[in-house]
Amino acid sequence: MIPAKFDYARPQSADEAVRVLAEAGPEAKVLAGGQSLLPILRLRLSFPELLVDLGAVDALRGVRQERHDLVIGAMTSHHDVVEDPLVRLHAGLLARAAATVADPAVRHRGTLGGSLAHADPAGDLPAVCLALEATMVALGPQGWRTIPASEFFVDYLQTALRPDELLTEIRLPLTDGWGFHYEKFQRVAQAWAIVGVAAAVRLTPDGGTIAEARVGLVNMGARPMRAHLTETALAGAAATEEAIGRASTLAAEDTHPPTDLSGSAEYREHLARVLTRRALLAATGAA
Repeated sequence: MIPAKFDYARPQSADEAVRVLAEAGPEAKVLAGGQSLLPILRLRLSFPELLVDLGAVDALRGVRQERHDLVIGAMTSHHDVVEDPLVRLHAGLLARAAATVADPAVRHRGTLGGSLAHADPAGDLPAVCLALEATMVALGPQGWRTIPASEFFVDYLQTALRPDELLTEIRLPLTDGWGFHYEKFQRVAQAWAIVGVAAAVRLTPDGGTIAEARVGLVNMGARPMRAHLTETALAGAAATEEAIGRASTLAAEDTHPPTDLSGSAEYREHLARVLTRRALLAATGAA
């Protein structure tokens, strides 16, 4: 299908993009990599009056370290996230998950910020950033503001970004020394995850006890979520298959998975428990 008619702007800076968004009002849409937005436009599920293309805003690309944070520009592609040595060193879970997104063509065009702002609960990276306790940095007419990942994802395809705000960067606390793993189940390669689990685990110095665990869940509700009961059960527990197995049975509690052509809610709950166990065993090295 052919998208509905819209105007087009290609700002050269983040400040210019914000001015354009503020002047256009809520009927404007931001185009990052376009891997999520363009199919929606073609199907006429969205009718923006203005498309604001960020492709020329080079300042929104790249990775840098600032003290105890890893800072990733919102326009950094999935491919660059996967290949960046700083991401691999300080946020390995994000690099591992980004490597599973769709196919190489999509990973070269799609962007981290675009994926997060799209806020699809079946997307891989929102749940990963939730588990990593990321902070989103937004720029609007009133200036900068930071939004914790726990507050950023509001509902299905909805974030805390205002219509005149732009997601500019993602800040991740360094997770050096943490174990991590991303596990997902999908019908075929390159398809959306039926369920995915992002696990990050910090062990005590002797390696025998779990000091902290974070578990992000993909496609288990209208927004990405954390398996808080599993995380609580693992804090201070022995890093053993038995303890991880018990905690994983709680992974689907307080979730609201959808029922669709890919599986029922009950099936997704089962997958959440199984995949959480697999991800945690891999992250702790207890397998």
